[in-house]
Amino acid sequence: MQTLVASDGLELRYVVDDYTDPWRKAETLVLVHAAMGSSRRFYAWVPHLARHFRVVRIDQRGHGETGIPSPDQLSFPRLMQDVVELLDHLGVDKAHLAGSSAGGIVSQGMAIHHPTRVRTLASFASVPGMKKVATDYAGWVSRIGAKGVATFLRETIADRVDVATAKPGFVDWFIAESARTPVEVLARFVPMMATVDLQDDLPKIACPMLVVVPGADPLHPAEEYRPIAERVPGCEFVVYDGLPHNITDAEPDRCAQELKRFLLKHAA
Repeated sequence: MQTLVASDGLELRYVVDDYTDPWRKAETLVLVHAAMGSSRRFYAWVPHLARHFRVVRIDQRGHGETGIPSPDQLSFPRLMQDVVELLDHLGVDKAHLAGSSAGGIVSQGMAIHHPTRVRTLASFASVPGMKKVATDYAGWVSRIGAKGVATFLRETIADRVDVATAKPGFVDWFIAESARTPVEVLARFVPMMATVDLQDDLPKIACPMLVVVPGADPLHPAEEYRPIAERVPGCEFVVYDGLPHNITDAEPDRCAQELKRFLLKHAA
């Protein structure tokens, strides 16, 4: 894992997986994880993608191995700035971006506010901001604070994973991995993300966009995803019928293959 010191002094950690032909310059793909996630949650995506692209997996602020931000070091613009500074650090003018859930919202924000840095955008289980959604995120924070991340996820796992079809051991791994995120980070991260609303700015997304939606998402019903299809010209909108929220974890091979197909279609 490699380190980048952000412009505000926080240490950001990231991983690079590159199995492209060494005699050609590969395009860069940045993967941005969900809340309670980390770069490790994209482990199964790497074999599908790293032969064709230089895959960069960032740990967002307060997640994974990246440092815990102070109160004035955590904001939505700052999360986007971290991606910009990572691209600068890597010497990349323009990258493909793909994000899961909250990471997809960050990626959408990048395509809106930093369009010259984004080649393509892929959004998995990501609504256009959490401000206008039905999910009680304040209730989340209260329950996580009272019970801890692991217990909260164990009690709400059906919102995220189809337990009946999950591979043996997956649910325990998913919960343990997610519980590595400190409660105090989520107590600030979730309310901050709940203030974000990108709906009015969606028409500014000019790059090719893939939207992959879980068709039976208890956290976000279909109408919360629909504005993306309606407001982003030419976006590719794909629904995975019957699946709850965490498709990027429960169906990593399917999601990675979907992304690979999309990227190869639009790669230079």
